[in-house]
Amino acid sequence: MAKKINRKQAIKNILAGIGAPILAGPLYGLSNIAEIGKPAPVRPFGNNDILEPITAITLGAGSRGNVYGNYGLKFSNELDIVGVAEPIEIRNERYAKKHNISKENRFDTWERVFERPKFADAIIITTPDDLHYGPCMKALAMGYDILLEKPIAPTEQECRDILELQKKNGNIVAVCHVLRYAPYFINLKQLMDSGALGEIISIQHLEPIEHIHMAHSYVRGNWHNSKKTTPIILAKSCHDLDILRWLIGKKCETISAFGGLKWFKSENAPEGSTARCADGCAVESTCPYSALKIYHRDRQRNYVFSLPEDKSKQGDFILEQLAKTNYGRCVYKMGNDQPDHYVTSMEFEDGVTVNFSMEAFTSYHGRRTRVMGSLGDVVGDMDEFTHTDFLTGKQTKWDVAVEDVEHYENSGHGGGDWSLVTDWVKAVKTKDPNVLSSTIDTSIESHLMGFNAEKSRLEKKTITMNM
Repeated sequence: MAKKINRKQAIKNILAGIGAPILAGPLYGLSNIAEIGKPAPVRPFGNNDILEPITAITLGAGSRGNVYGNYGLKFSNELDIVGVAEPIEIRNERYAKKHNISKENRFDTWERVFERPKFADAIIITTPDDLHYGPCMKALAMGYDILLEKPIAPTEQECRDILELQKKNGNIVAVCHVLRYAPYFINLKQLMDSGALGEIISIQHLEPIEHIHMAHSYVRGNWHNSKKTTPIILAKSCHDLDILRWLIGKKCETISAFGGLKWFKSENAPEGSTARCADGCAVESTCPYSALKIYHRDRQRNYVFSLPEDKSKQGDFILEQLAKTNYGRCVYKMGNDQPDHYVTSMEFEDGVTVNFSMEAFTSYHGRRTRVMGSLGDVVGDMDEFTHTDFLTGKQTKWDVAVEDVEHYENSGHGGGDWSLVTDWVKAVKTKDPNVLSSTIDTSIESHLMGFNAEKSRLEKKTITMNM
């Protein structure tokens, strides 16, 4: 049996172009893989040729605003956050302190930023989904370049409005389709484009949301109401629609979707359940979705509460939040409407078919990919993928996990977040949108796929795409 090494050493071997030892992995538990593939070297974050930073204002100092803003803390020669708009006072204060933002450049709402003459190079839009359109249109009109969290906007018309104004004014706009920057998908696309799989016939792609994530974000959380934010196919999975379009390299022609809200609704509430988990619920201790279990006992996903820095006070603070926010409510009594299972079937140019499933009820997360070609196939799980050659039967495995590579632990989506910011900073600095993996007109294609998938699901009919 081959000697096992840790992942950090395996990545170092990959970066050095050395074949890593063969390890039984989570794909099949195989030990008879013929060889280890040599992935493209993991691209370092940062632009060594940029000595003076671009300046940016962050609209929305929540999780995503901090992910992108933190790039400036590590690479202060490239990105300087000079302003913030955030209505939650503690988030505003912490973000301003972290980035040394002056008092006059702190705002409670995004609108107030644009009451001032332009005072930075760029705007980072990480507001809630339903607050993307307004600030984006204003930023475009005032000449700011933009880093825009997905989805672009809640409606097709608003997406087209943004594209039209961007084309007119020429701003740099990067939509945060970060999976294009993940080493897993970069290497997968290189393999597909190489011809090793022959003609691409079909793809099966799975996004396991993970049951706690579903309950947190799409039942209790900010995206529980599709009409006030965006449908889950866009809110969660426009990443996936974009990456499928990118991998195939052809346009989607028809789309058909199925699914709905099956479990998280009032008729499935257990007998003895209460409006809030801490209100004496008789089944709280046996409910996997218990707010007390998730947030208080297990201390998961508590970033939404902006916890006190004093850890001794955090437990009581969490209980206070559960008593007054949606995060403490019963998952069966939220009045949510987002589907908890969603299947989308697509046909691309040249008859390439795709099945994409977004599933709430999994114990795991991380995309799973199956690519079927005329000469071979691929099985992958975001950390690694295995290619089987039909003629020789030879199997080659690529290990593309990046969590131990320097700084990648600070960047989500398989390392894609900060890689995107690296390119965006360079694009703004050089005024060259071609630096970006995805320009806004390309990004809009995946949004149109999402809007049409939702139309298909609701109207129960197959939709012909009109790009």
